[in-house]
Amino acid sequence: MHEVIASPQEEKFVVARPGARAGMQIPGVMYQELSEAVAGKWPVPAWLVEQARKAWGVDLGGQRSDRAVLVRPITGSGYSRATWELNKGCNFSCEMCYLPERKFQGLPLEEKHRLLTILRDAGVLWLQFTGGEPMIDPDFRAVYEHAYSMGTLIEVLTNGSRLHRPDMLELFMAMPPHKVTVSLYGASPDTFDSLTRTKGAFKRVKNGLVAAKEAGVAVDLTLIVTKHNVHEVEAMRTMADEFAVAWKEFGSISPTYTGDPDPLSAQAPGYLDKSAVFAGCPAGHTFFHVDPHGFATMCKIGRERPINLMVEGLAGLTRLPAVADAQMLRTGGCTGCALSGTCRVCRPMAKAYQTAEAPLDTYCQHGDKESAE
Repeated sequence: MHEVIASPQEEKFVVARPGARAGMQIPGVMYQELSEAVAGKWPVPAWLVEQARKAWGVDLGGQRSDRAVLVRPITGSGYSRATWELNKGCNFSCEMCYLPERKFQGLPLEEKHRLLTILRDAGVLWLQFTGGEPMIDPDFRAVYEHAYSMGTLIEVLTNGSRLHRPDMLELFMAMPPHKVTVSLYGASPDTFDSLTRTKGAFKRVKNGLVAAKEAGVAVDLTLIVTKHNVHEVEAMRTMADEFAVAWKEFGSISPTYTGDPDPLSAQAPGYLDKSAVFAGCPAGHTFFHVDPHGFATMCKIGRERPINLMVEGLAGLTRLPAVADAQMLRTGGCTGCALSGTCRVCRPMAKAYQTAEAPLDTYCQHGDKESAE
């Protein structure tokens, strides 16, 4: 199995190692040298031996390039990242979920493998597995192994309920993911289980975090802050410091992507993130989202005019930039807004809030007291 991956990334070339956060950018001539070394079954070039030792502490000296390096081809596509809902089904029932429905449906394994080939041929190097809960999909292991073998850097976005299982830990130790990101919903069984509406959820997730740490599987944590767990934020931060290599807080609860307002009732006062100005997004241009049935959209929220990759293949993606640009146009109540230069949400998200008839102060500066005065 490969030690490192060399890949085009938009107009650049990178070398990355599965499981490592750090990578390196190389010129085209070095990418070509690696391609030729792999094709000729020559030793790993001296420059890569030296840099791999410095960056990752791994010794590639004396190894054949075709065994140590996986070279991904130049595709002519500008895509480098994608997210994929393996399945919308979930073993939790969180009240603030952005999915309108959590139906357990998706492609058969053979078609999942074909979809992965399409993603690779589109140039996708970084692929996030999400859901629902991706690790409960019966094909998760087979799909993960297939994506890894194709030279994909995988992030698993999970609720952590299956992370304690030996088969999952063995998989991640043998084929290191780029990231495992676990959502944390509380710091006690009562709060966690109540918020997820799942008995025993906290125990399973806590066991998973302990097991991952002991196994050397690095975990990121996202602390989901709602009005039901805000009293445990400090305790959640303590857990994050103990178990995570990196963590962040997320308190901006949104409607479902179809505009259902129900999740908004979980918003914790004071935890709506209003700090970052929306400065553009590559969704639909260098990044896209795929649902469980193989339909591609610009992102998880902007799902208008989906493209059926299982029917159209790579050709369908040529239409996605125009689809994305159309969804980014300011329409409806946002047309001609004088505050658009400092807006904090993208247009697809604003549309979801507007459809939900959400209070302006949950997404728009016109609802802020300072802006209104």
